[in-house]
Amino acid sequence: MPAKQIAKLVEGTADAAFAIDDSGLISAWNKAAEELFGLSSAEAIGRACYEVVQGTDEGGIVCSEHCARAVETNSPVTNFDVRVQAKIGKQWSNISILIVTEPGSGVRHAVHIVRRVEKRKRLERIARDFVAHETELERQMEDSTTASNRTGLIKVKLTPRETEILTMLANGVKTDAIAEQLCVSRSTVRNHIKHILAKLNAHNRFEAVHLAERAGLI
Repeated sequence: MPAKQIAKLVEGTADAAFAIDDSGLISAWNKAAEELFGLSSAEAIGRACYEVVQGTDEGGIVCSEHCARAVETNSPVTNFDVRVQAKIGKQWSNISILIVTEPGSGVRHAVHIVRRVEKRKRLERIARDFVAHETELERQMEDSTTASNRTGLIKVKLTPRETEILTMLANGVKTDAIAEQLCVSRSTVRNHIKHILAKLNAHNRFEAVHLAERAGLI
């Protein structure tokens, strides 16, 4: 595409648009770009693109002298969001790039189409903050619930015998062995275990041991 046609393509775009050559210098600049960046075509053309656009994102600087490599290699570039140095300050924009080549000279130009997405980025930021807030709130509620449960368990009073039996259960000692070691009947051991489960509001021995360990009862 001849240079004049490239300039016409840029000028005929309703969105802010400009072109750079394979040296990274601005070769075309339309009215919408003048409005967005606050620079006339005379002020912009011939300058290094990265010096004018000054693109950054959440990770830092995006635009640099290395951008021209994509033009040199004719590499396709996917559209991307970037904060540009607009007339009114840094503004989020989405940039699409089209690589075109001058016939004869083979000089490549990268046509940049710039669409402002400040509102979308603001909504994305609000959404991220909301999710982060909800996640933190859920974590705090979980911590509060855990602390509440722990406090409730700490108030549980086990008898010395119940503590002894619960400790033996935690060590994997079976009912018969507990009865034998304590010189009591298996029925007595079962009754103690029943009382332990009730006090800890546990459904089984494993849960009782787990709750007691968390509460520091054993």
